Amino acid sequence: MSAVLVALRLARRNAWRSRGRSALIMVMIGLPVLVITAMLTLAATMSVSPREGLVAELGAADALLMQAPEGTVLRQEPNGTSWSGGGEGATVPRRAAAEVGALLGPGSRLIPFDAGVLQLGSERVEALRTDLRDPLTKGMRTLSEGRLPAAAREVAVTSAFGLRPGDLLRPSGAAPLTVVGVVEHPNRPSLRQVVGPDLPLASVNEFWSPRENGTGWLADTAEPVSWTRVSALNSAGLYVTSRAMMTDPRSRARDSGFDVQSTVGIGTMVIMVVLVTVLLAGPAFAVGLRRRRRELAEIAAQGGSAAHLRTIVVADGLLLGGAATFVATVLGIGAGTLGAPIMARWGGQVGPPEVPWPPVLAVAALGLLTGIVAALVPAVQAARQNSAAVLAGRTPAVADRPGWPLAGAALVLAGLGATVVARRQPGSVWVLASAVLVLLGLVVLTPWLVRCTGRLAGRLRLPLRMSVRDAVRHRSRTASAVAAVMAVTATVVAVGIGTYSEYMDQRNAYTSARPTGMLAIWAGNIGDPAWSRLRAEAARQLPGVPLAAGYQVKDAKGHRYALRYTVRWNGTRTRRTAAVGDQTLLRLLQGRHDPQAAAALASGKAVVFDPAALRDGKLALRASSTSGPARKLDVPAVLATPADEHQGGALLPRALVEQAGFATAERQLYAMYRPSANSTLARDLAKVTPRVTVASEEGYRNMPDPAPGLWRWLGGALVLVVGGTLAATRLAAADMRPERATMVAIGAPPRMSRAVVAGQALYISGLGALVGLLAGTVTGLALTRPMTTRGAGDPATIAIPWPFLVAVVIGLPVLASAAALITRARLPLARRLL
Repeated sequence: MSAVLVALRLARRNAWRSRGRSALIMVMIGLPVLVITAMLTLAATMSVSPREGLVAELGAADALLMQAPEGTVLRQEPNGTSWSGGGEGATVPRRAAAEVGALLGPGSRLIPFDAGVLQLGSERVEALRTDLRDPLTKGMRTLSEGRLPAAAREVAVTSAFGLRPGDLLRPSGAAPLTVVGVVEHPNRPSLRQVVGPDLPLASVNEFWSPRENGTGWLADTAEPVSWTRVSALNSAGLYVTSRAMMTDPRSRARDSGFDVQSTVGIGTMVIMVVLVTVLLAGPAFAVGLRRRRRELAEIAAQGGSAAHLRTIVVADGLLLGGAATFVATVLGIGAGTLGAPIMARWGGQVGPPEVPWPPVLAVAALGLLTGIVAALVPAVQAARQNSAAVLAGRTPAVADRPGWPLAGAALVLAGLGATVVARRQPGSVWVLASAVLVLLGLVVLTPWLVRCTGRLAGRLRLPLRMSVRDAVRHRSRTASAVAAVMAVTATVVAVGIGTYSEYMDQRNAYTSARPTGMLAIWAGNIGDPAWSRLRAEAARQLPGVPLAAGYQVKDAKGHRYALRYTVRWNGTRTRRTAAVGDQTLLRLLQGRHDPQAAAALASGKAVVFDPAALRDGKLALRASSTSGPARKLDVPAVLATPADEHQGGALLPRALVEQAGFATAERQLYAMYRPSANSTLARDLAKVTPRVTVASEEGYRNMPDPAPGLWRWLGGALVLVVGGTLAATRLAAADMRPERATMVAIGAPPRMSRAVVAGQALYISGLGALVGLLAGTVTGLALTRPMTTRGAGDPATIAIPWPFLVAVVIGLPVLASAAALITRARLPLARRLL
C-alpha cells in the first residue's frame, strides 16, 4: 500500500511539473464525461413525471374530469388508457355540472375547465376556459404581471406571447379580448396559451384528446377519486385525472423489459468513447513516459521492480483521470441543471433539478477507467525498458510482435462479415456495432501499416524522409496517434455518408398533390352564402390571379367524404386525397394544356399522376367520412404527367363523383400564387369565416439541410484530430531533439527543423485520415440501407457528400501540418554519444 501512495505522490509532482501536458490529458478524458453527464442531467431535469406536473394539471383540485365525445367508449386502467368510437367533438352537448357532481358524491364542488384552441387569424393557440381566481386553480398558472382575468372579454396570456397588460387579442369571428395579466406555466415556459373565464374557443375537427380539447370540470371532492371509482365515471363518458390516481404506485410506468438494440447501442457508444479517448490520451501519457525515462531508470537501478514502475505510470492515469472525471462530473451536472430552463424556453418542459445518479456515476467510473487504460501501454513500456540504455542516453529499439497483424486482419475480416449481415437488419445499431470490430482490427494493424508505409520514405524529400523514418522507429507512439485519427475520421465519414444519404432519400421521398407555388384555399362545412362571400373576398385579395375551383364531396345525408387512395412513393406508403374539379384545375396541376388528359377528364375519367396507383386502367378509391359509412370505388382513369417531378395525386371530374351517388359543392380555390412572408391573406379570409384554411405549396425546400450538422461534426473532428496530432508531434519533437540539434549545428535553417516537425504531423494525420476514409466509407455505405429503406423491395439511397469528405480527408491533415509549423524550431546543441 505504501508503494501505491508513493506512486500517487510522484504522479502529483509530475503532473504539477508538466502542467500543460496534464491539462491536455484532463481535457481529453474529461470532455466526454462532461458532455454525457450534462446530457443525462438535462434530460432528467426536462423530463416531467406525472407527479411533478400534478400542480400544473390539477392546481389544488382533487380531480379533473373531461367529457368524451358522444358514443366514445372509455376505459382507463393503471397501465394505460384506451378509447374508441365517437363523432366530432364540436357537436357533443355539454353534460350538466349537477349530474357530474352527483356521480362524485355529496360535498363535491366543481368549476368549469374547458380546453381547446383560440383562432387568432391564421394561427391557432392553446386556450383554457376557466377562472384562475378560484382556489381550485391555485398553482396551475403563476401570475407574473398584471392581474388575473375577472370579467368577460378579459384574458391572461403566457409570457411566450410577448404581450403586456392592456394589449388586445383579436380572435376570428369574435369581439376583441383584453389582456389583463401575464402568467407562467410551472413546467412549460415556451407555452403560448390564453386563459380566461369566457373565451370563444374554436371548433376542433381533429381527433378528440382529453388533454388537448374538450369540456370538463375541476372538482373538489369529499373523498379521493381512486381507481375503484374510475370505471363508473368512464361509463358516464368522463375521462378522469385525479391526485389519488397519480400517487397510486400502480400508475407508475412499467418496465418495458430488456431491449437488445438499446443495450448494444449503449455498449457500442461506450467502446467508441473509451477507444477514441484512450488513443488520443495515449500519446500524451507517452510524452510523460519519455520525459521520465531517466527517473524511472534510476528507480529501477536502486532496486525498483517492474511492478513498481508500472504502478508509478498507472498512478498518472489514476490521478489525472480521477481529477478530470471529478471536475467534468461537477461541471456537467451544473451545465445540465442550468441549461434545462434555457432549453425549455426554446421548446419543451422543465421540472425540478434532477440528477440521475446511477448513470452519472457509471459515466464517471468510465472516465476514471479511461484514464487508467490510457496509461497501461506506457506502463508496460516502462516496465520493459532497458535501464542501462536509458541511463546511457540511448533510445531503446522497438520490437514488433509477429502475431498482432494476423489478429488485426482477423478482426477486420470478422467486422466486414458482420457488417454485411448487419446492413440487412432493422436499425443502424448493428452496423455501428460491426464497425467497432473493424476499428479494433485496424487499431491492432496500425503498427504494421506504419512499418509498411515507412518503406516509401527513401523516395521522399529530406524533411519528410526524416519524419517518416522517425515515426517508424517509434511505432508505439506513432501508431497510437494514427489510430486515434483513423477512428475519428472513420466515425465522421460514416456519419456524413449516412446522414447525407438519409437527407437525399427524404428529399426524393418528398411528394405533394399540388405543384410548387400553388395556393390552396379550403373551406369547411359552410353554407352557400358564406362560400359566395369567401370567394368574392378571395378574388378581391388576389386581383388578376386566375382562380380554379375545387369541389367538396357529400352524401345524401350531408356527411362530408374524402376520396383517398394509397400509393407507394420512394418506398413509403403515401395516402393521397383525390381532388374534384374541371379542366381549369387540371391545367394548373399539369402546368400546361394537355389535350389527351383534358379529353379524358371531359369523358368522365379520372386523371392520375401516380403511375403505381393505376391497375388495369382503374383507380381504387376509398370514400371515408368521420360520420358516415366508408365505401370502395373503382373508377376509370388515365395516366398524365404532372407539373413537378415530385408531384402526385389525382383529379376526378364532377360527373364521375355524382354518378357514384355523391353530391358536389364548390368549396375550394386554387391558384398559382406565392404569398409574401408578411401576407395577411389568411387573416383577411378568416374574417369572412373562421372555417377556412390557406396553404401554399413550398416544395422540398422545407426539408432540413444536413450541412450545418455535418460541419459541426467536422468541427468536432478538427479539435480531436488536430489535438491528437499535435500531442504526438510534440512527442516526436522531443524524441528528435538530438537529430534536430545536429541539423542546427551543421547550418540547417529553422524552417528545415519546422518542416521536419510538420512532416510528422502530415504523416500521422494523413495516414490516419486515409485509413479512416476506407473504414468510414464501408460503414457509411452499410448505414444507408437501414437509414433509407422502408421495406424489402425498397432500394437503398446512396449519396456521397464530396465537399465534406474532401474537407475531412484532406483539410484536416493540412490544418494539422500547418499548426505543427508553429512549433519552436531553435534548439541548443546537445551532447551526442559516439
